[in-house]
Amino acid sequence: MADKDPIAFYFDIFSPFAYLASHRIDAIATRYGRTTDWRPVLVGITVLKVMGMKPLMTYPLKGPYLRRDAERLAQMWNVPFQFHGLKGHHSLNAMRAYVWLKQSDPALAKRFAQAMYRHLWVDNQDITQPEDVMVVAAKLGIDTTELRAAITSDAIKNALKHDVEGAINKGVFGVPFFIADDEPFFGCDHLPMLEHWLEHGRWKTA
Repeated sequence: MADKDPIAFYFDIFSPFAYLASHRIDAIATRYGRTTDWRPVLVGITVLKVMGMKPLMTYPLKGPYLRRDAERLAQMWNVPFQFHGLKGHHSLNAMRAYVWLKQSDPALAKRFAQAMYRHLWVDNQDITQPEDVMVVAAKLGIDTTELRAAITSDAIKNALKHDVEGAINKGVFGVPFFIADDEPFFGCDHLPMLEHWLEHGRWKTA
């Protein structure tokens, strides 16, 4: 399968489930001789604006279940994780930073995304303001002066907008979302289906 396209992994640092999936997707891809392409999306656009829904964690009954589910998955997969108590936070600046970094160094961009995930979902630190992003970027040796200028530039704002629109055109409605060979998979609970596809390349195996 070395000639196959990378598995598209659509993620938003805002999402706890995308954080959990970020600990699994690269290993799954490697196991089947594939690579990954981490692609940014904003759940504030796909869920709130396009689908007209509220954040899932705010729904009665469903919200508490999802919270419990995330905690169970983290324990099953041995992933450090704890819910934060932040209110009014968002990932816009962090995702813009990812877009800028990916343009020149995809590997560094991925490390940055992973570090931002830890900042929010392990250390429970805010990611909203540019200063929050710079704290994480500086630890990776990223030039924060250049990064600060980039995330406020029209070019990067438009680049992220383009990426989000591209994701929506692909049918991405939430995160984590995976596309392999035009087969879409939503959510951590569909990773076994993704693995089945990567192994067999078809659904009916008998």
